Amino acid sequence: MIRAAELTKHFKVHKRPPGFAAALRSLVRRKYEIVKAVDGVSFTIERGERVGFLGPNGAGKTTTLKVLSGLLHPTSGTVEVEDHVPFRRQPEFLRKITLVMGQKSQLIWDLPPAETYEMNRAVFDVPREQYSATLKELTDLLELGPLVDKPTRQLSLGERMKCELAAALLHRPTTLFLDEPTIGLDVAMQVAIRDFIRSYNHRHEATVLLTSHYMDDVVALCPRIIVIDQGKLIHDGDLRKLIKTMDPDKRVSFTLVEPVADDDLAKLGTILVRDGQRITLRVSERELPAVVGHLLGTLRAADFAIEDPPLEEILREMFGKSRGEGAKAIAAS
Repeated sequence: MIRAAELTKHFKVHKRPPGFAAALRSLVRRKYEIVKAVDGVSFTIERGERVGFLGPNGAGKTTTLKVLSGLLHPTSGTVEVEDHVPFRRQPEFLRKITLVMGQKSQLIWDLPPAETYEMNRAVFDVPREQYSATLKELTDLLELGPLVDKPTRQLSLGERMKCELAAALLHRPTTLFLDEPTIGLDVAMQVAIRDFIRSYNHRHEATVLLTSHYMDDVVALCPRIIVIDQGKLIHDGDLRKLIKTMDPDKRVSFTLVEPVADDDLAKLGTILVRDGQRITLRVSERELPAVVGHLLGTLRAADFAIEDPPLEEILREMFGKSRGEGAKAIAAS
């Protein structure tokens, strides 16, 4: 459904030092530099997949989504979405996709969301019967209730985000580009949005490409992740396998009933966190059964939990390696 081959997007950026004299000089002679926002990225996403698209700020995630949705023309390379070339912006293509950006709003500020929904129905030429059925489905799934009849400016951020999602999906798109859809939302609202995205994906076999700085969004929704850094693809594959490959050790958290010295705990694993009697150890999988037995039997530990390493740690390590290799390549050249 989504194919990118050697996708590249460069921007020509005007650069000048601060100051009035520099501003005057820039009127007649400007200096530019080329910023490689996306640099030779290739991937394929099949229908119905939910894929996390990750990277640090400035990695090229939003630029890639804008190219895939047709808002930007690629500098080079080829892109296909739903058998269409996105930048041609054909009506058939636009009816199949949607782009939701957590920091942008399509709702009309002083009017209720229902007015935006009617406008979108007309723009996408959605038959009235289909529109009514879809709006009812979205209202039930997102629990919109009376929100659609309140002026947008009176809605909370979470309420507005739910209404934004409904506005973006009224034409029943089958490819969803979601850029930070839960940004600024509280934990309960984040869970509600995730549940909705998962439900919509199952109901319509929709393809989802999600960017988020909340790793809980990615872990909950995306079995596969694509990671880019400085415009280049550095990983594409199964999320669990990535964690297993990068850091196979487990995190064992527990609360001690009686005090235990750090030296004794260090015999069981690496102490990552100690806050009073609350401990988190890093333990290899091979030693995990023996450590668990000792903690539960001898030490009578409570509030016991075994978890994989946090995805944030894995990505931080990946970005460090990626930038270190890039620096070496530049030095060698």
